[in-house]
Amino acid sequence: MFHTVKRIIDWCGEFKGKLYLGFVMTFFSHMFTAMPLALAAYTVGLLVEAQAGGAAFDSAWIGRSVLLQVGMVLLRFLFDYLRARLQEPISYQLTARDRLAVGDALKRVSLGYFQQVSTGSILNSITTGLSTLENMGIRMIDNFVGGYLNFLVIFLCLAVCSPVTALIALAAAALSLGAMLLISHYSRVNAPVEAQANRDMTGAVIEYARGLAVVKSFGRSGAAMDSVTKAIGDSKRIHQKIEWGYLPGNALHLLALKCGSVGLALAAVLQYLNGSMAFSLMLMFLFFSFQIFASLEPISDSAHTLGVIDDAMDQLDALKGGHFIDKDGRDVKLEHYDIAFQNVDFGYDERQVLKDVSFTIPEGSSTAIVGPSGSGKTTLCSLLARFYDPQGGSIILGGHDLREFTCDSLLRNLSMVFQNVYLFHDTVRANLLFGKPDATEEEMIAAAKKARCHDFILALPNGYDTVIGEGGGTLSGGERQRISIARAILKDAPIIILDEATASIDPENEHLIQDALTELTRGKTVITIAHRLATVRNADQILVISDGRVAERGTHEELLAKDGIYRRFTEIREKAEGWRIDAE
Repeated sequence: MFHTVKRIIDWCGEFKGKLYLGFVMTFFSHMFTAMPLALAAYTVGLLVEAQAGGAAFDSAWIGRSVLLQVGMVLLRFLFDYLRARLQEPISYQLTARDRLAVGDALKRVSLGYFQQVSTGSILNSITTGLSTLENMGIRMIDNFVGGYLNFLVIFLCLAVCSPVTALIALAAAALSLGAMLLISHYSRVNAPVEAQANRDMTGAVIEYARGLAVVKSFGRSGAAMDSVTKAIGDSKRIHQKIEWGYLPGNALHLLALKCGSVGLALAAVLQYLNGSMAFSLMLMFLFFSFQIFASLEPISDSAHTLGVIDDAMDQLDALKGGHFIDKDGRDVKLEHYDIAFQNVDFGYDERQVLKDVSFTIPEGSSTAIVGPSGSGKTTLCSLLARFYDPQGGSIILGGHDLREFTCDSLLRNLSMVFQNVYLFHDTVRANLLFGKPDATEEEMIAAAKKARCHDFILALPNGYDTVIGEGGGTLSGGERQRISIARAILKDAPIIILDEATASIDPENEHLIQDALTELTRGKTVITIAHRLATVRNADQILVISDGRVAERGTHEELLAKDGIYRRFTEIREKAEGWRIDAE
């Protein structure tokens, strides 16, 4: 429990000063909450003593006590307001910073990280985990620290007025603290279980949403919901079990504090009866006994949450402290863009994909990569973009090993156009400017015209300011592809990677895409993964990848002259492209 409290304080970093000052405001707020009650009790005691024949009661005191109580109430709200102004913004500023830090960290890890860590786990950490910190972290620590700080001051006051009552209060608080430690231990043990249940539920919902089209097409909505239903049911049972587990500690905590209040009241009455305490003071203690532990009672909620917060911070540290693929990289500026693969080996887990691959791509040339599915074509491009590092050999760009680069300094030299285009749920303008955020309006429109998408963009309801659906779902495949090409044109990187960029395009859009690609690749070093002969035949060199190796290399004519894989590939493609339905 204390470890988590310290961890949250350390997390506050440069905001620690505001946090500590907020604790002071909390203390004064609690003090001015208790003082009106004590003052009212003292005033009633004076009245009772006067009625019993004691000292005459000063009627002017009632007016003064009312004014004092009003002033104390106003001061309480003032200190509550100051505490909120100091502490409440801290968690929002910190979680915003950490969300950005996680985003920066995720773009610097190998893509293999996302095969080991599920999307549901990452999403749960960024949303649920950080939301727990955002909504409860500062509040819970204020309850904890402020509660015990307030009790400490009250305990010292009791010790001066009545040591006996102070000892009773201390015993009750100590027993309560023991219960809190028990709750905190239980929370720390169960927080990972609870977090895993949340991750499983998030992952199941994401998978169901992503596969909804397949589910509907096969009429299997009931079967597909089984995993979601199970995950939600497991989450419910786990949370219920955890809540039941908190009951004994909660009951002990509250029982200790309530017994302390009763014991304090009894001690005050006994001291009055034996003449060691004035009636007004005794009455003040009676009233006070119900308020003294008010700042400690909510701490049980903090103890419940501290374990969850601790686990959330573990998840956050794991995301931010992952193995950065470019941790030893630096900002490299290139003067030329020759590419060389030198004895490159690579595999996914136990599956070896590339074996001792070597080839060169001269600056300004075009290279086509062909081969059967699973041969390693896309993997070659992924290694060049440093989505992964090779497990053997090296990749040289412009005379520098890719391991010398930071991810940002490498990727500013590359533009990639994929078969499956992803566009952000934002305006067309924002998606285009993703390639070059500081581009002018004229540059953006010129790129759109080169990519043959300016006309259809103007036909959209709000032109360049039209918001497109998530993933670009409100646009056709050809329109999405052309916007992605315009984005790459705007970036104007010297190396272009085309991964099956025209494979799924309908014939009506194909000539537009080809025109756009011609504009994109003019004067660039181009690497193309393709199956269409029209795309492959004009390349300066063709690499035929088979079984993870470069099986053949040469121009279209040179490879056709051999009786090899490429020749058989072209024969198959020619038959496929010439296929038609017989009219008879």
